[in-house]
Amino acid sequence: MSKSILVDTTKCIGCMSCVAACKETNGLPQNEETELSADSFNVVQSRAGVFVRRFCLHCQDPTCASVCPVGAFMRTAAGPVVYDADRCIGCRYCMMACPFSIPRYEWKLALPRVRKCTMCAPRQAQGLPPACVEACPVQASIFGERDELLAVAENRLRENHTGYVQHIYGEHEAGGTSVLFLSAVPFEALGFPANVPQDPLPTFTYRVLSKIPTVVSAGAVLLGGIWWITSRRAEVAEAEKNDLDKSGGE
Repeated sequence: MSKSILVDTTKCIGCMSCVAACKETNGLPQNEETELSADSFNVVQSRAGVFVRRFCLHCQDPTCASVCPVGAFMRTAAGPVVYDADRCIGCRYCMMACPFSIPRYEWKLALPRVRKCTMCAPRQAQGLPPACVEACPVQASIFGERDELLAVAENRLRENHTGYVQHIYGEHEAGGTSVLFLSAVPFEALGFPANVPQDPLPTFTYRVLSKIPTVVSAGAVLLGGIWWITSRRAEVAEAEKNDLDKSGGE
């Protein structure tokens, strides 16, 4: 059983308590931003007249982990997708692969890291909820087992059929995420991508990676052929030049 966060955007009042709590917990500058950055893992945006949080959705089968060549990303059994900066080589494949465009990079630092929400994995390890959830004064975000939160979300949709879009964002997107959203307006209007496949994206990653040995071998043969032709052409040109020099000397 994995832990999850259910965000009900119909309850959010835009107080930014979750943002301040996230920054304090992670030792980040207490500046107000509306876009994710290396200094802001959780932001509150106003879209279509609705306050909506933007932070890592913590995929059940994370694409960032599947594309990382050094295993800097991993999903814990509890649900959070965490990052080991000591392993990271700065390739930023995770940033390109994330279907929700979440990870950010410390471009200004000499030794930059990839930065994102960790769903307060250290707090969870101590039996505490994520700081953002604990700080919310109106319970717009709640924390618990994923199956239980799905049941809560389904019940809210059922009891208020006209007050919600009849969809739990994150239930199936990218194979399912540990952060779930409810909304009264279309999720696309809140900035959520609408074209995310329901299959886990690593499924596609593995299909591509499985072809790499063949592609690399074919590429090596091709490059080897080009090198041989180029070298052979140079050898022929040099031989012809030597023949001309000999002819001219005779």
